[in-house]
Amino acid sequence: METIQENTALSEKKNKHASWKSIVGGDILATDFFRRQTKLLVLVMVLIIFYIHNRYACQQQMIEIDRLKKELIDIKYDALTRSSELMERSRQSRIEEYISTRESDLQTATTPPYLIK
Repeated sequence: METIQENTALSEKKNKHASWKSIVGGDILATDFFRRQTKLLVLVMVLIIFYIHNRYACQQQMIEIDRLKKELIDIKYDALTRSSELMERSRQSRIEEYISTRESDLQTATTPPYLIK
């Protein structure tokens, strides 16, 4: 009976000193310290997973924001180009030139417009 108690006391002393073999083999997880701190360790692991997920989601959103900014710049330049083309086509000289090439009866007014009061 005493030898069993001595053997358990010796094994407890051995367990207090974590060796490389006990860490790699997973025996360190069976120690009293890890049994008492199981809930804390699970909480820490959940928080680590949450942190990693949050960072990944943030990076994905930043990539999406950058893509949308580039798309917005392209759309603005396209709108500017179309606006300048419309302004060029709607100039009076261009309209007169277009009408003259179509051989239309329309002519430019020779009298200036006047206000009716």
